[in-house]
Amino acid sequence: PNQTAYLGPQFSPGEIQAALDSKGAAYTIVDRSNLIDRVARLLAEGKIVGWFQGRMEFGPRALGARSIFGDPRSPAMQSEMNLKIKFRESFRPFAPTVVRERVSDFFDLDCDSPYMLVVAPIRKPATLPAVTHVDGTARIQTVRREENPLFHELLTAFGRLTGYPVLINTSFNVRGEPIVCSPEDAYACFMRTEIDYLVMEDFILDKCDQAPAAESRSWQEEFQLD
Repeated sequence: PNQTAYLGPQFSPGEIQAALDSKGAAYTIVDRSNLIDRVARLLAEGKIVGWFQGRMEFGPRALGARSIFGDPRSPAMQSEMNLKIKFRESFRPFAPTVVRERVSDFFDLDCDSPYMLVVAPIRKPATLPAVTHVDGTARIQTVRREENPLFHELLTAFGRLTGYPVLINTSFNVRGEPIVCSPEDAYACFMRTEIDYLVMEDFILDKCDQAPAAESRSWQEEFQLD
């Protein structure tokens, strides 16, 4: 039986650093013990984070290896991520990821959904507006610690700060593009969108620290965004 979807390529810290240096990117390297708390705080402050960790997922869903994360409690986050990052219609919903042990606290569901394939009602839709479909449901991913320890730790840390161990989890790409695979792919998508932070293994990039990308405007023109 299949045990994991994390079957794709993985990149070493040396490969990531070489890719970033070749682009002239500004970054900081954070000790893994501090990484989770820092990213959880950024998300709780309403920042949008590109997340690039470990082996890439196999299949059509971002499952916490090549993902974009946001705060599901924010009423504005759905339209903001659609218009400024995904370059698609503002009404299109996002999916939530939740720690498996607390899924039934927030959703009418009490089973595993590791591949983000199960749809269930949200118990209090007003508390999670950014992931609520028009009928009050959501397409849910559950994460067990043994399946993805780092992602589970991030969800848990966000839960300690907010009371909700739940994050928006959408694929790290824009409309018409595949999910990013390599560090170069991730950096290009980060620079061409309004993602606030990019986290690749222990490297954190703040958009405000980066030199403007020459291709940013042409990317927006391609999608007719003004």
